[in-house]
Amino acid sequence: MEPKRITPRSPRTALQPDYVPVGARPVRPSRRARRPMVIIGNALMTLLILVLIVGGGAVIMGKSRLETPGPLPEDKIVTIPPRSGIMDIADLLTQEGVIEDHRLIFLGGVLALNARSDLKAGEYLFTTHASLRDVIETIAQGKVVQHQITIPEGLTSEQIVARLLDNEILTGNVKEVPREGSLLPDSYNFNRGFTREQMIQRMRQAQDRLLREVWERRHPDLPLKSPDQLVVLASIIEKETGKPEERTRIAAVFANRLKQKMKLQSDPTIIYGLVFGKGSLGRALTKSDIAQPSAYNTYLIDGLPPGPIANPGRASIEAAANPARTKELYFVADGTGGHAFADSYDQHLKNVARLRVIEHEQKLETPAQEVQSPSGPRSAPASVAPSPRGKRSASGSHKAAGMSAQ
Repeated sequence: MEPKRITPRSPRTALQPDYVPVGARPVRPSRRARRPMVIIGNALMTLLILVLIVGGGAVIMGKSRLETPGPLPEDKIVTIPPRSGIMDIADLLTQEGVIEDHRLIFLGGVLALNARSDLKAGEYLFTTHASLRDVIETIAQGKVVQHQITIPEGLTSEQIVARLLDNEILTGNVKEVPREGSLLPDSYNFNRGFTREQMIQRMRQAQDRLLREVWERRHPDLPLKSPDQLVVLASIIEKETGKPEERTRIAAVFANRLKQKMKLQSDPTIIYGLVFGKGSLGRALTKSDIAQPSAYNTYLIDGLPPGPIANPGRASIEAAANPARTKELYFVADGTGGHAFADSYDQHLKNVARLRVIEHEQKLETPAQEVQSPSGPRSAPASVAPSPRGKRSASGSHKAAGMSAQ
């Protein structure tokens, strides 16, 4: 037998093992793993994870920025002009110390809250250490500062216009004095930039709404033909008394007189005819005043005057529409700021006599009061006790009715 021939091997081959287990052989990457789309997908997945991590961190930091108390040391009012851009607002708030000195922080907060298109011009109050969220939401929600003007009951339209002109927050002028009795006295809220004409319009609309409501609820036996006459009567009631509990009784007296075709004999109507609605007379009525012919002199004319003598408030309008159920025809000042009422003329005369005694006693006390007064002698007559809201009670001697004057 021929011996097996040994084939010589190279040094490199000689170092390699004759047998390698299958599991120990090196595995070459599959063709699928080497595809470009797979490589790109892996890269994108890695990038997405990084973005989520960075974004999450940014959200956490951004939320912290939104909620962190701001630098404002105390409450402050800032006015954002109309047509201000987001960067203009950021600069203004930074200058005023409302937010930190970095416009991008404000911009980021606005974008995070999706409020870019909601930012509004106006006058805003920012509270102490208001956070960036508070600042942005205040502006976006238009929470502008509200101012208030109060119009007392019983003012004439000229007096109301004067008050509006004296207000420094309202803007613009007044084209013309509104019709007497067409404005509703009340407290009205408004924001900076509101005009005086707009305020007059609001007061007029409020009066119209109230009149419609009250006229529908009026007493069926009311001797009035229209809402306009209701305002006329209400204005007289407003000027005759300042006591809420007396209004319906005063209304009853005038309603009873209208039903019986008696003259109203109300002193405030005479005063209105003398001063033409420009204010108070500044003195007591005289006999010549009472005898002076005027369209508003209810001692001479029959029924109601041709128009209101003031702008009555809600309570007087309600009283005029629903008077008390009484038969009273007279009232006179009682010396304490109120009135004494009577069904008959005889009882009325007794009430007048009682008032005379009170007036006499007050006259005797007046000199001592004037001496003790540190401000010197009183300019107003001391013979009559003043009633609420500056209303002055008359002596009650004017003709048969003995109404109170103003």
